[in-house]
Amino acid sequence: MPFLNDLKTAVRSLSNAKGLTITVVLTLALGIGANAAIFTLVRGVLLRPLVNRDENRLIYIRQNAPGLNADNTAFSVPEIQDLRNSIKSVKEFGDFSDFQFTVVGLGEPRGVRAGVVGGSYFEVMGLHPVLGRLIDMRDDGPNAAGAAVLTYRFWSTVLKKDPSVIGKGIRLESMGARTATVVGVLEPSVPYPDETQMMVNVVCSPHHLSATMVTGRVHRMTELFGRLAPGATLEQARAELVSVHQTIMKDHADAYPASAKFGIETRLLRDQITSGAKTILLVLLAAAALVFIIACSNVANLILARTVRREGELAIRAALGATNSALRRTLLAESVLLCGAGALLGVLSARPMVSILGSYASRFSVRALDLEVDSSMLWVGAGLALIAAVVLAFVPRLPSADSSNGIGLPSGSVRITGSTSRRLRLFAVTQIAASFLLLAGASMLVKTLLHLQYAQTGLDTDHVLTMDVPLMSYGKTPEQIAGFYRETVRRVSELPGVDKVAVAVSVPWRDAGGFGPGLQFAAEGHAKSPGEEDQRAHFRAVSPGYFATLGIPIVEGRDFNESDRLGGERVAIITRSVAQRMFPNQDPVNRHITWTDPVIKFIPGFTPEPIRIVGVYADFDDEHVIPGPQMTIYHPFEQLMFGGNLFVRTSANPYGLIAPIARLIHDTSTDQPVEHAMTLSDVRSEVLSADRLNSIVFGGFAIVALAIAVVGVAGVLAFLVSARTREFGIRLAIGSQPKRLLAGVIAQGAAMAAFGIVTGTVCGYALARLANRYFDGMQMPSTLPVVASALVLLAAAVVASALPAARAARIDVMQALRSD
Repeated sequence: MPFLNDLKTAVRSLSNAKGLTITVVLTLALGIGANAAIFTLVRGVLLRPLVNRDENRLIYIRQNAPGLNADNTAFSVPEIQDLRNSIKSVKEFGDFSDFQFTVVGLGEPRGVRAGVVGGSYFEVMGLHPVLGRLIDMRDDGPNAAGAAVLTYRFWSTVLKKDPSVIGKGIRLESMGARTATVVGVLEPSVPYPDETQMMVNVVCSPHHLSATMVTGRVHRMTELFGRLAPGATLEQARAELVSVHQTIMKDHADAYPASAKFGIETRLLRDQITSGAKTILLVLLAAAALVFIIACSNVANLILARTVRREGELAIRAALGATNSALRRTLLAESVLLCGAGALLGVLSARPMVSILGSYASRFSVRALDLEVDSSMLWVGAGLALIAAVVLAFVPRLPSADSSNGIGLPSGSVRITGSTSRRLRLFAVTQIAASFLLLAGASMLVKTLLHLQYAQTGLDTDHVLTMDVPLMSYGKTPEQIAGFYRETVRRVSELPGVDKVAVAVSVPWRDAGGFGPGLQFAAEGHAKSPGEEDQRAHFRAVSPGYFATLGIPIVEGRDFNESDRLGGERVAIITRSVAQRMFPNQDPVNRHITWTDPVIKFIPGFTPEPIRIVGVYADFDDEHVIPGPQMTIYHPFEQLMFGGNLFVRTSANPYGLIAPIARLIHDTSTDQPVEHAMTLSDVRSEVLSADRLNSIVFGGFAIVALAIAVVGVAGVLAFLVSARTREFGIRLAIGSQPKRLLAGVIAQGAAMAAFGIVTGTVCGYALARLANRYFDGMQMPSTLPVVASALVLLAAAVVASALPAARAARIDVMQALRSD
């Protein structure tokens, strides 16, 4: 076996070059490991089949309203009923409503995210239980018993796979209390559209049984899934749904204003699940590919330099009769060993990378939470190693027995032909170009993050603690519930270090978008233009002292007080933007506003009666991290109670108050959950976590690429300097100044970097234009990240050139002249 003998020879040869071997193996391990990890992520999220039965027949149907900036308005019960009665290409529909419950009876009381589903949901989704049974048609209707199905993740992580949970009775609190029995545990599956902890039947939610929910066409809060009828195609279902939806909008024109531009979309559930992660994963794959290219280019330079130093050895072998194929096979054997070792180390390092990247990708797709590392990673590593081995084996130029044009028998010095020098520079430029693409992309993300991170809110968010204290209504009257929150505020305000305390329905930034695009309202004395619709504003419910607790300044009027409670006069506070829009150059205090949106009939506590304005406060944008003008109308908390969050301002350490506050609340109500305690500053940071992770992941790729490229440039220049030792000696001997040699070598490095940057810019622009055809929202980086990346690379190239340049300037003339 000639190749086996070549492998043995390669082992001996590489053992004599330990430094080069270690460098090559580590560099390749980095490139191969990153690509194997990213491929595992892509395969697990985008390519792995769903566990749902006949997933290619399972569709997701979404209603949107671009005119309201709503990508997903969900459906109402009447809309779903109309579709069920008219659509023939869909065999069956399954409905799902996202709902927040407080569950009592499964250990500590806790808030859970649940799906309220109809009896056909699990049959449509094609899912099975691992314990007990799933909700089915026997659980439909207002007279059914409450039934709950736990998701596998919740059962395994929170309940530690306790089999005795089946048959256990629980209490569910949300806009009323209901009891239910745990009937089953769902198999591991993708929790779409939301990462829920359980699914319950409709009877568990009093809100879903209300007449307004059943009959309200504009009360849209239900997601819709379907299973294609036998013989029907996705295109047929899509066309039929569009046609029926248009008919529905014509028959009920008042529920579909033209300005909202309502529409309907249909796609395979699999495509919908992966849509959020597809772009980011493909960009990650491209980044990993660039790292692989950089690594291979760096290794190619090392192999090429090593081959040049071995020219004498190869020339002797050629003179003794070795054929080009035999010499090439020798180089291939060395490349296979190096790349194989790099692949093995890369696959081993890919496992922890998969865990880290999986946590990152879970921000975009819940499928990333259940990644499994399988043999596909080994195949990817082996394939990349084989590609790298073949490329590296055919990089060097081979000598021949009669060669006389630059490669010959040993002469005591390194000689580089023009083609070899060009190859060395080409690989260095390739590394710089790829590094520039990564660095520019990472710089753009970092710039975006910094812009978001340091946007001023106008509040002292570091000293305001917030915690969820959800509304618990079991066995309580509305007055008793209001009394619980009043007593909680009073007792917490007496704790040492507490300055101010308040309660509100929502938490800034974390609950952004939870109440949709806002509700329409009218203002006393405000005249609309012909055809103009009523303005929209967000609504909030807050207790007295909320504005002072958060530090929002008053403009005019007053704050809410103890008289603004349940059963009292309907009053409101508006933001400055509402005042300027609806009451220009007027005093809005004691004027009236009226909610006119048809949705208000479905929100507990809302009425169409006039509401008196008692105060105007500065705009506080709790929807966006970068604040802007905010149309918001605040109601007294006790007049709109359907959730509770405690806000505490303190001059002490906010986190030191969590335990005392929790004890105080549990002394009042033992079943009361107290969860998600954090400062507003940390809430804001949590909202920015996806942008921060983007910057960290792509910044990591860019730093690794930059390090490899810098080493590559330094290596090329060091090798070129060693090959020009005699030339530099002669130049010094005839009077050239060392600083000129120093400047010349540094200029070479800078020139390679500049050419690489130009190449990277051209390639990046072309790739961005190409990607824009397939991905929506692609944007070219602004000037600052590009210029900053170019300066960093140029500076790095100059630094990398300094060491070989200094070596060239310190050459001993006599020794250099005797070197050949």
